Amino acid sequence: MNNLRLLAGLLCAGLLGGGVCADGRDSSVMTLEEIFEVAETNSARLRPSITAESEARQEVSVARSAWLPDINASLSLSYIGDGFTTDRNMSDYQRAPIPHFGNGLGINISQPVFTGGAVSNAIALSEIKSTAARYATDFERDNIRFQLAGFYLDIYKCANLRTVVEHNIAQARKVLAEMTARYEQGVALHNDITRYELLVSNLELQLVKLDNTLDILNHNLVVTAGLPDDTRIVPDSTLLTRALPVDGEAWWQSEASDNAPSLKLARAGVEMSRKAEAIVKADRLPKIGVQAGWTIDGPILVEVPPINRNLSYWYVGVGVSYNLSSLYKTNKSLSRSRIATRKAAEQLEVAREGLEMSVRADHVRYLEAYEELKTQTKSVELAEINYHTTSTRYATDMALITDMLDAVNAKLDAEQQLVNARINIIYYYYKLLFTSGKI
Repeated sequence: MNNLRLLAGLLCAGLLGGGVCADGRDSSVMTLEEIFEVAETNSARLRPSITAESEARQEVSVARSAWLPDINASLSLSYIGDGFTTDRNMSDYQRAPIPHFGNGLGINISQPVFTGGAVSNAIALSEIKSTAARYATDFERDNIRFQLAGFYLDIYKCANLRTVVEHNIAQARKVLAEMTARYEQGVALHNDITRYELLVSNLELQLVKLDNTLDILNHNLVVTAGLPDDTRIVPDSTLLTRALPVDGEAWWQSEASDNAPSLKLARAGVEMSRKAEAIVKADRLPKIGVQAGWTIDGPILVEVPPINRNLSYWYVGVGVSYNLSSLYKTNKSLSRSRIATRKAAEQLEVAREGLEMSVRADHVRYLEAYEELKTQTKSVELAEINYHTTSTRYATDMALITDMLDAVNAKLDAEQQLVNARINIIYYYYKLLFTSGKI
């Protein structure tokens, strides 16, 4: 266990020491929650969803305005030519002088009273769309956060692996120096030195690859979160020391059913289909409204000869309209709407089943990650013992160089797998949070 504590100390020291900052950029130690807060306001991927949410809220206001009265005003000025009269057989032509200046002014007001549910259902539909837009924003936000968590944990993993590789390079160079001294004393083969130099070369190449991977991951994280391009993120070194909850699957399933944006979107889809169906049904009902108007026209052309005066009148009443063609046109539209509602309900069931399977799989992997950590912890202890035993035997010429190389490789692999196992616990925890809509 002393070796394990030493390894853990080296991992944290590597991060705090800024081992990933070889390019000279300023480093910022940020927690995952702080990155989430930055992405909330700066992420370019999130802005279209927020804008779409604002657009959906405006559509609600537009739908509600259908209850407001319609007011129409008209004004006309015209030149009226002289008329003429004839007999019915177009003979006996006589000119009929008419006042040439014509004018008209009218105002009409119509207030909907009953629309068969068309307006109220249209308002309800727009409100559901607004809610769905908010769910879509939440879903996109969760996707961004989970992607950021993936980048963040991969940076943590690569930084820790880099520390492990550096530690193994230092050990390999120490052994290489001892081999060189023994070769000069004539008790070691030059081939042993060559093979160990190859080991050091491979480790140095792995270090270069890790640096490149860290640069790519940091760039992806910075761009996704909307941080300045020259930012170098250093993960919080206390991440691995957090006590993560190990709740049962039933709790996670319940949380996912209540909070998962994907399920909320599917439910909103069913509600929207039902409201659309109700709007189609409203076409079968009459429309009733209160109407009022006032007009003034001149001259009065219905009299012969025309009267060069204005005629004004007003009216108030109730208007009833009914679209008779809806009796034979609405049936097909209604059938289509009912099929769309059934389809949305089926999609909701599919989404619910998919969510249940995802939560179960993530929960199993989460618990499995704890078991993997126990196994890899034991593997590191055994690999350390094997390495020290083989190193001692090699120093006394009781082991071959191949045994030494196998011990080094086994130790390096065990240490890397331990790093992966620790990160996997955190990864699957955030995966559960993402799937259940709690990230």
